[in-house]
Amino acid sequence: MTVTLAIDRYDRLMPFHDGTVELPSGLDLKVLQVGQEGRLRDGAHRHERMLQEGEFDAAEVSLSSYVAGCARELPFTAIPVFPRRLFSLGQVFVNTRSSFSHPSELAGRTIGLQSFQTTLAVLAKGDMAAEYGLDLRSVRWLTRSAETVEVVPAPGFRVGKMPAGLDLVEALVQGQVDAIFYSRTPWRDPDPSLPIRRLFANPQAEERRYYAKNGYWPIMHLVVLKKAVAELQPELPMQLMRAFESAHLIADSYIDDPGWSRLAWTKYTRESEVTMLGARLWPLGVAANRANLERFIGYSYDQGIIDRRIVVEELFHTSVHGT
Repeated sequence: MTVTLAIDRYDRLMPFHDGTVELPSGLDLKVLQVGQEGRLRDGAHRHERMLQEGEFDAAEVSLSSYVAGCARELPFTAIPVFPRRLFSLGQVFVNTRSSFSHPSELAGRTIGLQSFQTTLAVLAKGDMAAEYGLDLRSVRWLTRSAETVEVVPAPGFRVGKMPAGLDLVEALVQGQVDAIFYSRTPWRDPDPSLPIRRLFANPQAEERRYYAKNGYWPIMHLVVLKKAVAELQPELPMQLMRAFESAHLIADSYIDDPGWSRLAWTKYTRESEVTMLGARLWPLGVAANRANLERFIGYSYDQGIIDRRIVVEELFHTSVHGT
């Protein structure tokens, strides 16, 4: 049986796309390039196509949407492979005309989100409350997109919709929101004419502090499988884990060549990052990611994304619980 795998086109996944990944014996894999916000070779809207339509046998999807689906017993399981990670602290943007410099100053304000359930939105809300004391229920939340999995925000949250056709960046520029929690960067290149800046004057320092305190780089996405496929091929979850381990090892070697990236100072960035954060930013397996996942599950419960506190093992296929 050929297994379809829908993933993005990140450097750590390129070994799947160029055929250099070492596949375990017996694994017949058809790799699809499917984006989420942006369209790749095989289309866009990967999360919805997997969690709503079950279009793929396995796919990289939003951690938050999958957690919501898991609590609702949707017919999926997962492996502890996490292709996308992101600190939320550098993804909080405000208008340059504002004086905001600390999350607590956003109390009582209006904040724009891609959706209430987007992983970055859940993480940023949780981090702003847990790390900086922002009262989430004092904020008016405006969302741009429909939820991938239907959720009802926890009591006390004020959630509305943005006007049709208005995106997050436009809303911030026009002053319709005071801040946005955004999983992308509002500018392709730094644009001094765009009246947007990050909330923190030194977001990298905030992220270093967060990492030193909590010990992990927050998870954005994980790899989800249809339960029916895993039942037909019970060896598949571990086979896929081994394939992703192979891809990680290959991708690690890319930046050994200082000319691999089009960015001029990649070699210095890599050296300083290892010094500040260590070399294990992309751990696979349940054990190494337990604290990361437990905190996110807590955020999800507090915000109403899930109506019960699930345990980490519920997220994953039983064959990978010991990883």
